[in-house]
Amino acid sequence: MKMPPAFKMPLVDLEEVSTELARTGRRVHVLWQEDETLAFVARGREYRSEFHINPADEVMYMLRGEMRLHYRTSEGKEDVAVLTEGSIIYTPSGIPHSPRFPPDAFALIIERKRANGEVDRFQWYCPACDGLLHEERFVVSDYALDPVSKAYATFFDSEPNRTCTACGSVMPDPR
Repeated sequence: MKMPPAFKMPLVDLEEVSTELARTGRRVHVLWQEDETLAFVARGREYRSEFHINPADEVMYMLRGEMRLHYRTSEGKEDVAVLTEGSIIYTPSGIPHSPRFPPDAFALIIERKRANGEVDRFQWYCPACDGLLHEERFVVSDYALDPVSKAYATFFDSEPNRTCTACGSVMPDPR
């Protein structure tokens, strides 16, 4: 087995990282980003409503608080899995999912770092009729740049993006 040159294995105090996120108000702290793995601690977003479609599998572990993981079934219906503090869930690639938890809750997320050119998708559905409102696509080369916040800005900064073509409802901007 060939060892990587001068690699120092990261040892992280997750409680310390969570406390720092709470103190600074930041949403994401990347623990590491290597060729085959990505790990970060996420602080909840009170306004999260999109469904993320990740090209890689994800493992989510609730460090503090509770998460309601909304996801779309193969039939296109919305369902919810509740993760309590200390629980873990596996989300296969391609499953539209929406991790919803408050800003005082924290989750450890582990997934594969994206391959060059791989696309993450973010979808919003109409709260009135459940029709697809909008989809944002991003090539996520560096998770420290917080692609979720960028997707939100693009979506919520545009009323046409938030207007349902099926029923005419407009999703309000919760920010």
